[in-house]
Amino acid sequence: MSNDTLTTAPTPAPSTSAKGEKPASLWSDAWYDLRRNPVFIIGAAMVSLFVLISAFPGLFDSVGVDPQTCSLTRARQGISGDHWFGSDNLGCDVYSRVIHGARVSIIVGFVSAIVTGVIGGALGLLAGFYGKWVDVILSRVAEIFFAIPSVLGALLILAVIGRDNAGIASVVLALSVLAWPMILRIMRAAVITAKHQDYVMAARALGASPWRIMGRHILPNAVAPVIVVSTINLGAFIAAEAALSFLGVGIQSPQISWGLMIADARNRFLEAPLPLLFPALFLSLTILSVVMLGDAVRDALDPKLR
Repeated sequence: MSNDTLTTAPTPAPSTSAKGEKPASLWSDAWYDLRRNPVFIIGAAMVSLFVLISAFPGLFDSVGVDPQTCSLTRARQGISGDHWFGSDNLGCDVYSRVIHGARVSIIVGFVSAIVTGVIGGALGLLAGFYGKWVDVILSRVAEIFFAIPSVLGALLILAVIGRDNAGIASVVLALSVLAWPMILRIMRAAVITAKHQDYVMAARALGASPWRIMGRHILPNAVAPVIVVSTINLGAFIAAEAALSFLGVGIQSPQISWGLMIADARNRFLEAPLPLLFPALFLSLTILSVVMLGDAVRDALDPKLR
């Protein structure tokens, strides 16, 4: 028998991009699952809609009424062609104020989630990677903030700042100061698990610097829990902003906030329920969409749930 008949062509290595086969990496695999999750699709569509409303309120304000223009002659009117959601106690158009009020809630929620994610994630990365006295100091500082009730601490911070200086930046500061320790703990635990993996040991043996190991090897494999928690916290921050504005220490007039609208309409609720129901409905839908998005992301990025 000739050598030609004994020679076989090498078998090609299996491709992870074959049709119908799921990708191998965590992020590609998560995106594969998310695209097929109806909860994620609905949540992402709703969140995208609210973000679009907050960024371009003029596109959705078909009534064309200035939200700051009020007239007592049309106070507490019902739904009509000129006022789709009726008017509030001061004669302001509820629909226009609901549309323009989305901006404050969305900005506070997203900025607070990003700030706490960056600060808590960076400190958790340092605490988990270096350990020893770095871990002890950062963990003890975080425990001090954990001992402060969130709502009470935010009220205290905003009371010190004063109502005259209260605004979006103040609310973001009050929420972020009290929320970053949770992200630190989550990132710290993920980093401690990741730094003992074989690929990190190999990077150390090859002489990689600590910053390169943290940035190239540990962070990409430890950041998934932080993304999940930050996404879920987004809804909590939006609700917290509404609560603080409702209590009178958050956003102040003439700025427009859903929480502030609810506070202004509560005294005449039985007489005119629409000025309270519509901002409360939009607030609830926003929080619901964020929770749906966070749950879907958690299911996709958590290997234990696969």
